[in-house]
Amino acid sequence: MTKTTHDGPGFLTLAEIKEFAGFSAATQRYIRRSLDVAFDREDAVAVWSRDAVEVASIDAQHSFYERLPDIRALIPDSAVLWDAQPFLAQLVTVSAFDLGQGRIDCFAAYRFLYERLIGADARPWLPAAFCAAASMPHLPPGKRKILLQSISEAAATATGWSRRQPSFYPEWVDKVDAGSSRAY
Repeated sequence: MTKTTHDGPGFLTLAEIKEFAGFSAATQRYIRRSLDVAFDREDAVAVWSRDAVEVASIDAQHSFYERLPDIRALIPDSAVLWDAQPFLAQLVTVSAFDLGQGRIDCFAAYRFLYERLIGADARPWLPAAFCAAASMPHLPPGKRKILLQSISEAAATATGWSRRQPSFYPEWVDKVDAGSSRAY
């Protein structure tokens, strides 16, 4: 008899893929674009911009994301507030930019993106950064309400977080013409 496990790397990667698939198309697009900008995977302007507004948005995102290496280096080793201040100040600023773009519509999508941008060690700090950024006055009141209501009590009050790094990093996929595909 074989024993099945639900905590192996394949199962966890599949869970990440399923979570990503549950986000809206606009959120999926923004996450993929953000990962391209953050990790210089593709020419983000060439791949993602459809007009001058998106070019400007991607340029601004590049400027904000230049802080990511510093933010990663500042992840606190403890829950001491003094140690958290430099990290959270920068994380909230970058988070406020992303939430202000209007494509991240819930805490789950924010967490998904930021686990990849910053790493698993940032997980304990993501609820606080999200709530602070979602409360910023640059967001319309209705949007602030939707964002803040999207964080579950379990996420806001978790007693522990996984240190496992994410393994699924979604990328741009070119459309395939169904008429040109062949069965082998």
